[in-house]
Amino acid sequence: MPTSPAFDIVVFGATSFVGQIITRYLFDQYGVDGPVNWAIAGRSESKLLALRTTLGKSADPLPIVVADAQSADALRNLCTKTKVVMSTVGPYALYGEPLIKACAETGTDYCDLTGEAPWIKRMIEKYEATAQQTGARIVHSCGYDSIPSDMGVYFLQQQAKERFGQYCSTVKMRVKAAKGGVSGGTIASMLNLVKKASGDATLRKELANPYSICPPVEYVRPKQKPIMSVVYDTDAKAWVAPFVMAAVNERVVQRSNALLHYHKNFTYNEAVRTGKGPLGFMGAAAVTMATGGFMVAVAIPPIRGFIHLFLPKPGEGPSPEAQRTGYFVHEVYGQTESGQSLTVRVSGDRDPGYGSTAKMISQAGLCLAQDIAKTDKPGGFYTPAVLFGHRLIERLQSFAGLTFDVVG
Repeated sequence: MPTSPAFDIVVFGATSFVGQIITRYLFDQYGVDGPVNWAIAGRSESKLLALRTTLGKSADPLPIVVADAQSADALRNLCTKTKVVMSTVGPYALYGEPLIKACAETGTDYCDLTGEAPWIKRMIEKYEATAQQTGARIVHSCGYDSIPSDMGVYFLQQQAKERFGQYCSTVKMRVKAAKGGVSGGTIASMLNLVKKASGDATLRKELANPYSICPPVEYVRPKQKPIMSVVYDTDAKAWVAPFVMAAVNERVVQRSNALLHYHKNFTYNEAVRTGKGPLGFMGAAAVTMATGGFMVAVAIPPIRGFIHLFLPKPGEGPSPEAQRTGYFVHEVYGQTESGQSLTVRVSGDRDPGYGSTAKMISQAGLCLAQDIAKTDKPGGFYTPAVLFGHRLIERLQSFAGLTFDVVG
């Protein structure tokens, strides 16, 4: 019989900005000789050793695996050592494919933090058949994009089914409040996508398709209505503006709907709530203009290069204090086809992009390694809601500072 892998999880890209936060979280939560067998990995042994040193003397037994993201042999060797690879190596469109290929071919489970929907589409097209054959479960978007959105909609739909006997056909998420910084890695991913889209009409068309990562269906899907400008939301009783993460979150949620079959006429959008009255309207207008202006500016090469000089670089991000004092609050509104309504709230106790993200992906990886047997879920490409369901919600509430509540 084949031997079991040495590790439950390997954090690949552990010396990246978010990788360091994940490493600290796992060490503080589980130590080295606790209930989780884990290791840190990356291409630089010296940087991995330095990271381990920051954890203190008690972290000396923490295993280190040296592997370059572009070395097929090194990645396959890494995969043989672990049940799950947790990848933080972005932009994933530039550096992520070799690891997906290695995991799919070796049957190793995988999760990441990507918000790059076109790349997700390419990976599904290229490697899903292989993953289905080997038993590899691949789960993208296990951070702030898109666990609060995807799991929030899942939670709302389970509550709707229990209360009303049916799922909601119309759902929307509104960011009620959030505080946190942004890292250079996230910005690098965004700039890479904008750069590619500015010179590729086919990619621009794909980015406009809300069903771009969904499997084909035999019925006509409903037209989606993304929030692209200032809108007054009667459910939130406030003005709302476009949400920068909606582009990926909406697609992940639509894929979950396609696989979990919430509703054939399911519609979903996301926005940022800016408040009531004239001040709320002006806030929504400011957010709309800022978001639109930034996207237009970074699409123009000379301006993009100039703006890049003033943005955080990869490896840079919010301070530990900013992570600790950050938070987010989302409200998800649902309505059934027969007119019954439900509102749930999803909140996190750290800055969304890094403090909370580190805890979310860690618990997603552990859920994959320890809670869901290969016989329960076969190989393939999944969203968080489809693979993890209520088990991840339980972990997130117990260990990651998230809450899921019915509020209306």
